[in-house]
Amino acid sequence: MRITHTHTHKSRAYSSIAGAKSQSAMEYLMTYGWSILIIAIVLAALFQLGVFNSTNFAPKAPPGACQVFRPNGPETTSFINLEGVCSGELPQFVAQFNGASSSIIMGTVGLPTGSSARSAFAWIYMRSYASVIYAIFSYGTATNEQLSELGTSCSDKVYLGGYADDACSTFAPTIGAWYFVGYTYAAGSTSPTLYMDGQSQNIPLNGGLPLNTVISFSTIGSRGSYGGYFFNGLISNVQIYNTSLSANDVTALYNEGIGGAPIDLQNLVGWWPLNGNANDYSGNDNNGVPTNVDYTSSWTAGYSAP
Repeated sequence: MRITHTHTHKSRAYSSIAGAKSQSAMEYLMTYGWSILIIAIVLAALFQLGVFNSTNFAPKAPPGACQVFRPNGPETTSFINLEGVCSGELPQFVAQFNGASSSIIMGTVGLPTGSSARSAFAWIYMRSYASVIYAIFSYGTATNEQLSELGTSCSDKVYLGGYADDACSTFAPTIGAWYFVGYTYAAGSTSPTLYMDGQSQNIPLNGGLPLNTVISFSTIGSRGSYGGYFFNGLISNVQIYNTSLSANDVTALYNEGIGGAPIDLQNLVGWWPLNGNANDYSGNDNNGVPTNVDYTSSWTAGYSAP
């Protein structure tokens, strides 16, 4: 009997200790649980805002850090080369358009006319969907649709506006994310190739005729001489070429990321990084005059390097 009584005391003592530990753990959770939950919510919110995005810690190139040097003047290609910090750093700034009155008007030196070959590319971030068209880059005479326009249309798809009608892809950029968009056009073609990030589509022009661009003035964020169709969001690194870039060239340009330098200097006719200003860094002096355009350094949310 004495042995059993001793065992019972030990069992009660063990139970008492275990109960005390459980109570202590519950008190700890009650005391610090809400703090842990609040910290978790704050961290999740910061992550959603892009605070922990690796691009926030990448080196940023200042405005004008890289440019094309043409020692013999605009439109020349002899001894053409890149100068400055051109190794693909992220831009410090991008251009911000309000969707109502923002626009940049530039010159037209070297831009392709008629049905000659061309390519146009840009990085875009939409803040809302367009009711009709968001013009990213445009030049020509829109009155008779004799223009060359990169934008979003056809229920917010990437499109090329040209003679007679548009060529609309099935690519649909979403709100709140960065996309690399553009087109290539072979001379006299009726089927340009449209691009978004790593995808491409060969799309016939609805009118069935080649482009027939007439030069007026060029714009970023709105439609050329016609006006309107204002872009709502962010635009960066607009590049225009007087050739139809190959699929490999376009892939290389995309893989450089939002801060990438031009891929074909011989055929480059316009380059607006929009990194703090509207200057043309192609060496062709088509510097832009902005209206109601801001340059923001808070742009990295929604961007992931290719």
